[in-house]
Amino acid sequence: MSSSVLISPSILAADFVRLADEIAAVEQAGADLLHIDVMDGHFVPNLTIGPPVIESIKKVTKLPLDVHLMITNADTFIPEFVAAGANYITVHVEACPHLHRTIQSIKERGVKAGVTLNPATPVSVLQEILADVDLVLVMSVNPGFGGQKFIPSVLKKIVAIREMLDRLQSRALLEVDGGVKPDNAAQIIAAGATVLVAGSAIFASRDYAGTIAALRTAGQPAASTTTSRAASLR
Repeated sequence: MSSSVLISPSILAADFVRLADEIAAVEQAGADLLHIDVMDGHFVPNLTIGPPVIESIKKVTKLPLDVHLMITNADTFIPEFVAAGANYITVHVEACPHLHRTIQSIKERGVKAGVTLNPATPVSVLQEILADVDLVLVMSVNPGFGGQKFIPSVLKKIVAIREMLDRLQSRALLEVDGGVKPDNAAQIIAAGATVLVAGSAIFASRDYAGTIAALRTAGQPAASTTTSRAASLR
């Protein structure tokens, strides 16, 4: 695990014909987690993968699996994703009407629980749940498809959530997903992020290790403030 920010490559941008090789490559390149987007075609306009694929991924990597559920009926499938090997399961506040129950269901099964906000969702919805989560994921694009551009206004949201976590003295990870690249990583980290999800920035590059290193280098000025906030992954 990095002593500064953590890097979580998103396999949504990987070559699925060579998925095991792609995962091995980012693991060797220094990734800290593996971000897996699960989409149902209802909550977001796309379909991706389910528990059987995650179970297969678990067999070929030692990286913690950072499973992001973009689905409307997360409660129904939580046991399956836990059984498949998820280390983190993150759900959307917009899709979980009984959010506290959902978070507790994840944690009771021995998996770390996260909560996600879409770009237009206010941070105020976190007020009653923030103390219970291990991770907050801020979407910096509208979810559903990879390769989108970072929405700059989300930086203010990251700052606000960082302040909320610090007031609680929370060790929860603050993750940002969407349009993250080496040229904007410094701003995202300065705002308070401790985990960067990067898909096309890594998998579309010719040098996975170099890109991951560039993301880390962007965060070096903020390393002293982010080190103490990065919780243990396992």
